[in-house]
Amino acid sequence: MKKYISLFNLMVLSIFAYTQGRPNIILIVSDDHAIQTIGAYGAQFGATPNIDKLEKEGMVFNRAFETNSICAPSRAVMLTGKYSHINGHRDNLSVFNASQDNFGKQLQHIGYQTAWIGKWHLEAHPQGFDYWKVLPGQGLYYNPDFINMDGNRDTIQGYCTDIITNLATKWLDQRDANKPFCMVVGHKATHRTWMPDLQDLGAFDNQEIPIPPNFFDTYEGRIAASRQDMSISKTMRLGYDLKIMDDSLKKTRFYQSMNDAQRKTFFRYYDSLKADYEKRNPKDRELLLWKYERYMRDYLSTSLSLDRNVGRLMNYLEDKGLLDNTLVIYTSDQGFYMGEHGWFDKRFMYEESMRTPLIIRYPKMIKSGSADDMLVQNLDYAPTIVEVAGGKAPADMQGLSLLPLLRGTVKNDVWRKQLYYHYYEYPAEHSVYRHFGIRTERYKLIRFYNAQHYWELYDLKKDPNEMDNLAKNPKYQSVLKKLQSQLRKMVIKVKDDEALQILIMHNNEN
Repeated sequence: MKKYISLFNLMVLSIFAYTQGRPNIILIVSDDHAIQTIGAYGAQFGATPNIDKLEKEGMVFNRAFETNSICAPSRAVMLTGKYSHINGHRDNLSVFNASQDNFGKQLQHIGYQTAWIGKWHLEAHPQGFDYWKVLPGQGLYYNPDFINMDGNRDTIQGYCTDIITNLATKWLDQRDANKPFCMVVGHKATHRTWMPDLQDLGAFDNQEIPIPPNFFDTYEGRIAASRQDMSISKTMRLGYDLKIMDDSLKKTRFYQSMNDAQRKTFFRYYDSLKADYEKRNPKDRELLLWKYERYMRDYLSTSLSLDRNVGRLMNYLEDKGLLDNTLVIYTSDQGFYMGEHGWFDKRFMYEESMRTPLIIRYPKMIKSGSADDMLVQNLDYAPTIVEVAGGKAPADMQGLSLLPLLRGTVKNDVWRKQLYYHYYEYPAEHSVYRHFGIRTERYKLIRFYNAQHYWELYDLKKDPNEMDNLAKNPKYQSVLKKLQSQLRKMVIKVKDDEALQILIMHNNEN
């Protein structure tokens, strides 16, 4: 009997040692955070000192991309490690099938505690997480509601970004300290309509805002770009977006969720901007530039709380002695246009929205201040998290584990050479045509369809701003044919039957 008890105790001790030796994992997912505004990617605004510190202590991925640049589908890809056409969540209009496998469920099987706190945006209640407390839909910046695990809702007073960090650290305080954990912290910031924390109002009002080189793009040779509805000039609204509002707009849910003190401070600031706007009475080009500057300043001010709360969470980990055994991933659900092509929002396969920030800190594995230039996607996060935890990524996860890149053991010639992208949400908000394509190290080939079938081809080495569609350029026909062949092979490889049918049915259309 004593022999069996000793064996049992040895098993328990072995399991305890195994779980204690594995890293904790925190995935911080912001919303629409453009790399153009992040210091780690070269921005000069000074809005992201804590995120920049992550880069100094970890690894920055210079070529991280999305598979489908829109909020809910991006999260579904991160969670499942599968393209949108496989996990079934193609747009913001549907409900996610949460019963399918995901990295949370995989980690639960191998002894991890799991939690998802903050923005979820997948409509169905989370599965694969021992604890969750999530915003309904997009959520509100001030005094937001949260959905609890019993389906009921709480209204929590304060600013959303602060509240999410408070909830995250509260869960960390209450978890089982004998088990490793994986926690997703989903932030609302920096999503439209860019409502800064009260302490950050006006923080960038004296900041010089540079104009992107293609701000006045005329979209020559790019049909979908000419027909979108996401321009700062025509689509961005003075009241809804820039808060130059009348009394009726002040009664909308964004502001009615505020308490009296919050509204007083908030409106004092924006009413002063309204008075200045009415005094200036800008028109035409002057109005466009005024809108752009106000957009940028609100966006950057909103990002301050996001960055500050990244710092708060890191300080918590350090104070609790958890920092060096916690792998921290910072990313966004996609990139965003900060005036490039005259736009805001995302959706297009062009660089500004397809690229996303990705910074990973884990000193036990990653050399501080390192950088990676391989082609990676949000598709890779799930298998990476599973393998970091000591598990084996399921065969049906379509991404690649980033572990070899984190360890610095991969050479250029054995990593992927192209990425696949497919955007579906049309007709819908912003009127961006459906499209799919591949991005290689030098070129990008896009097939627009549904509303109108045609190709776009870009030489990213010569044309990094994607202004010159080369699909009909005689000098690039051999490149076009080669990339079309590569795209077809990729479509077959990832099992995108819809895209394959489009290529077959519209083979000769240009």
